[in-house]
Amino acid sequence: MKLDVIKLDAKKAGSVDLDDEIFGLEPRADILHRVVRWQRNNAQAGTHKVKTRSETSYSTKKIYRQKGTGGARHGDRNAPIFRKGGVYKGPTPRSHGHELTKKFRKLGLRHALSSKAATGNLVILDNAEMKDAKTSALAKSVKELGWKRALIIDGAEVNENFARAAANIQDLDVLPSMGANVYDILRRDTLVITKAGIEALEARLK
Repeated sequence: MKLDVIKLDAKKAGSVDLDDEIFGLEPRADILHRVVRWQRNNAQAGTHKVKTRSETSYSTKKIYRQKGTGGARHGDRNAPIFRKGGVYKGPTPRSHGHELTKKFRKLGLRHALSSKAATGNLVILDNAEMKDAKTSALAKSVKELGWKRALIIDGAEVNENFARAAANIQDLDVLPSMGANVYDILRRDTLVITKAGIEALEARLK
């Protein structure tokens, strides 16, 4: 697969050959769904907690005598059937994460990249570098290029001035190649990858 390379000023800068094993697959929703679910579950805090009957603040004294009241037999007010009593088998802090093999995670990333290429939402950028960290200049370039809700993936490191300029632009994310992931790729409309990013991703996914 061959795509044109552009610069931030929208001028052409040649073309690049993309590996069909990474950018030319037929996207499968089931694979993408499993990887996104794995990512979101690992990101979930799992800090939900309720008080059991041993943790509520009532007295542990028996509320009334066992026999002769005509009512049900009860112990203390911490029982789950009483208002403000402890909760029976409620949620406790735990991890929601689950295992997913490295091979499958790589496959998911290939399908995510291929999905953007298949829909025509993949843009190859010559480089993501700026002499000055000017947000206004970058915002103007992004607007002229027509990028909406874009993710930019650079090489091993992101240019510091470019990252600072992009930080205050809404719906524009910048990641190094090792930070590329299925969830961030799919949640953005436009995927922009630099030439250095292409080389790093192909080396990572082969």
